[in-house]
Amino acid sequence: MIGVTKDRGAREGLARIGRFARGFVVVLAAAAPATGASAAEGNSWANNAWSNGAFAGTYTPPPAFDHSFARQWEANPPKGFPTLSPENIAALKEAIKRYSDIVARGGWQSIPDAQLQPGASGASVALLRQRLSMSGDLRESDDFATPFFDGSLERAVRRFQASNGLTPTGIVDKRTIAALNVSAAARLRQLKTNLSRLTEMSRSLPKRYIVVNIPAAQIEAVENDKVVSRHSGVVGKTDRQTPILRSHIHELNFNPVWHLPPTVIQKDLVPNGRAMSAKGQDILAKFGIDAYGGDGKKLDSTKINWSSAATAGLTYRQKPGPENPLGFVKINFHNSHSVYMHDTPSDRVFGRNFRAASSGCVRVQGIEHLASWLMQDQGWDKERVLAMKKSGERLDVRLKKPMPLYFVYMTAWATEDGVIQFRRDLYQRDGVGETASAY
Repeated sequence: MIGVTKDRGAREGLARIGRFARGFVVVLAAAAPATGASAAEGNSWANNAWSNGAFAGTYTPPPAFDHSFARQWEANPPKGFPTLSPENIAALKEAIKRYSDIVARGGWQSIPDAQLQPGASGASVALLRQRLSMSGDLRESDDFATPFFDGSLERAVRRFQASNGLTPTGIVDKRTIAALNVSAAARLRQLKTNLSRLTEMSRSLPKRYIVVNIPAAQIEAVENDKVVSRHSGVVGKTDRQTPILRSHIHELNFNPVWHLPPTVIQKDLVPNGRAMSAKGQDILAKFGIDAYGGDGKKLDSTKINWSSAATAGLTYRQKPGPENPLGFVKINFHNSHSVYMHDTPSDRVFGRNFRAASSGCVRVQGIEHLASWLMQDQGWDKERVLAMKKSGERLDVRLKKPMPLYFVYMTAWATEDGVIQFRRDLYQRDGVGETASAY
């Protein structure tokens, strides 16, 4: 849509932030990496009473799930390891061996479609234990051979969720069940497909670069094979896909004018303009958009006939301001798809797990950090970038040294710590059908 919701991040209360900070530490501990094919807990998990079996057979479920924590987790992903690191090739080959063995043994059984959470028991819980044990998320030392959803199983669920691109809540909801029920054979095919992608991409990576992993809807700034910052992103809808590409970032536009692209004009502006016109409303006036004819002259918005096919051929621009969907900065790079990266005046979508919601461009959470990193060699820091946001000044800045940029499609990889990562096959490019995109 043309309209956007204004930024509500600044109105988050201190209490909520405090809850997030505490929850973030707990979940990081639950999802921290370790050897093998899963992410093991940190000391706070490893040294608790469940590790020595002191409370086997008794378990108190955690408090009700805090949805504000889920939003904060999705919007603030931990740095982790670079997705395209050459070090991941050997780890990915080991993951292929592991999953080849799982497939040879018949794979795993499906989990029934019913939510499971700590405190539950029964046959479905027993199947869940077996499934997570096979993938390495439930370690043998943690498995008490009981059909009871205890602390060890909760930690295993969190590990699985964190390595499958889901919020690590410890609750087995519909999305988690869908991810659990992707067959071992499908996962093996994804691993093999992505080995080819990774091998090709990692051959000549520069010292510094930015990568957008489309299925993960995340952006990484990488330097010397280390993640400097990782950002939650918003990528293209399934019918307006973000393209795979290689380019160089050459320019940043602060407080930019939005030139509406053809797709947005045809699929959003014109249909909404027609609907609002029928109600006696002016969409251009409402959202501060100007229309221009073929001669470049500005048109009177009240005289535009939205029922005419000619409206799709006009030029539309939206001035900088609180309703401008580009936010306060736009990142440009040469490409044939007319896509770019940009800020947004609304950060609510970053807190969702499914973030395929754009017309192909990529929105970036915390873009001020990315912008300052891009321009650090030119004397810019985050404070100066934020000053541009506050002032509203129009300014175009060319980078003295263009930054390599990669839009990639990585749905499965493994990192040097042995953790195997999967993401939903958003655009169904892995050849496994809908099964790996259903969550």
